[in-house]
Amino acid sequence: MATKRISEEPAYVLHRYDWSETSLILEVFTRHHGRIALVAKGAKRPSSSFRPVLLPLQPLQISYGGDAEIRTLKGAEWMGGHVMPTGESLLSGYYLNELLLQLLARDDPHPALFDVYANVVRVLASEHDEVLQAALRTFELLLLREIGLLPRLDHQTLTLAPLEADTFYTLVPEGGLRVRSEADRGGLSGAQWLVLQRTLETAAPFTDTLRACAAVMNELKPQLRALLQYHCGGGTLRTRQMMVDLQSL
Repeated sequence: MATKRISEEPAYVLHRYDWSETSLILEVFTRHHGRIALVAKGAKRPSSSFRPVLLPLQPLQISYGGDAEIRTLKGAEWMGGHVMPTGESLLSGYYLNELLLQLLARDDPHPALFDVYANVVRVLASEHDEVLQAALRTFELLLLREIGLLPRLDHQTLTLAPLEADTFYTLVPEGGLRVRSEADRGGLSGAQWLVLQRTLETAAPFTDTLRACAAVMNELKPQLRALLQYHCGGGTLRTRQMMVDLQSL
């Protein structure tokens, strides 16, 4: 059987680790083929053309081939457009990458999610700190929705009862959206949840959801984090713990 060759594929490096003295294994998020694993032979050599290119949070165009679980990287070109994020934005980018590594199955395409990720990375690189948290909440919502882990936000999950505009509801891992109790960490009004549901369904969900999240990002954060932690196996994400530790300093 002929070896499959993919060329000029938009991609981002999510993670890289040593494979030998000269080569790397890459976890890569591609637009049309989802998350894949690649071996970059000779990438650690000083003379390798891969060496300055295979960086996280940078838009790439790659070529690769092979039929095994780990394919072989044939070419990689930096597509430009923005510089590497720094500081809190860099840690936030690593957080996005960790979510994708934890929640996306390999070889499962999500082109719409790839475009959302690319938009958020551009926000991170722009150093517009005022929209950073809203962008993260937007990505979390759209990621959960894309992989089928976000319940609809226009009715109560277990009862299917409609939301009352002035009643507060909370999103919980095992119960979905329900009326907020005194023990819940956060909640939004029915009217606010309905706005979020509408923005998720628009033709430009990133832009519209970003605007909606900006008004409720502090209330939304603990609910989405609890849901993501639950679906990632219950432990604290490494990048999340790093952010907490740095903030405590």
